[in-house]
Amino acid sequence: MSTVANLYFYLCGFIAVCGAMIAVTAANPVRGAMGLLTMILSVAGLFLALHAQFLAAIQLIVYAGAIVVLFLFVIMLLGPSARAPRDQRGSVSRGFFSGLFVLVALVTMYLSARAAVHADPLPMADNDFGGIDAFAKSLFGEALIPFELSSALLMVAVIGAVAVARGEASKVETPAAKRLREARASFETGAAPSTGEAAE
Repeated sequence: MSTVANLYFYLCGFIAVCGAMIAVTAANPVRGAMGLLTMILSVAGLFLALHAQFLAAIQLIVYAGAIVVLFLFVIMLLGPSARAPRDQRGSVSRGFFSGLFVLVALVTMYLSARAAVHADPLPMADNDFGGIDAFAKSLFGEALIPFELSSALLMVAVIGAVAVARGEASKVETPAAKRLREARASFETGAAPSTGEAAE
């Protein structure tokens, strides 16, 4: 592998890791979605380094063009400033499991690097690697059930986000809804409906 190819690989890998860290740690959900988009673009660049042009195009069309847009749509429904209330309960357990996750990740990276150094060179990929035929055989073969389950999971997530946004919106009473409620109450009691001008 040439020096330019090595630099391209490390650059795409570095950008992908930075985008993933932003997606996980960003407090603003829009910035998190932009970090996810950066990571997706970098992974598409890695696919291009493997001469898998079809996989790179699908990565851009499906993830960057659909999934990230879907996330932004849900974020706009909930509001970009929507955050979970801060809860100090369980902070010790969260810190413990976060540290455990980082430890497991570091051990995994160390073992993978050690195995890569002592392993035999990787075999050459087939000529149809990254092509439409090989991708279709893998997607609609052994990966058919996980693919369908992921689409159902995304649909459930969108329905849940819409239900949450509708519930939050129903808590705020608009002036028209207030007038309608007062008119309905006055009709049921037989009294004249009160207006804002009369109240003033």
